Amino acid sequence: MALFIDTSALLAVMNADDEYHGAALDAWVGAVERDNRLVSTSYVLVETTALLQNRMGIEAVAIFNNDILPVIEICWIDEALHATAMAILLAAGRPRLSLVDCASFVCMRQWGIKKVFTFDPHFKEQGFECLPPVR
Repeated sequence: MALFIDTSALLAVMNADDEYHGAALDAWVGAVERDNRLVSTSYVLVETTALLQNRMGIEAVAIFNNDILPVIEICWIDEALHATAMAILLAAGRPRLSLVDCASFVCMRQWGIKKVFTFDPHFKEQGFECLPPVR
């Protein structure tokens, strides 16, 4: 099974102080042990790296790069995918919906991925199955 990995999940896995850390760690270990095909986008990588560096320091970025990224397949955002994601963002006109999320939605649809490891309700709104279930 393919499972998309969102920034919110990656941050929760990495940060023991995150309110979702326990649930995130359980879901991450389960996904890896079940040998799921784990997928994310280059935009999620950039967003996660920036947030980890800012919130937890360069050591956290090194752990992310060396221990987590090797098991994730990357959907690299090209000009066409970026343009489609930007069109979705502008059409939605919602201040809390991000370009990173919109690019994730496009990638997931193009790659036929229906399940996402996230704590972001935008994925549920888009009709994706969230693991763990989003409130």
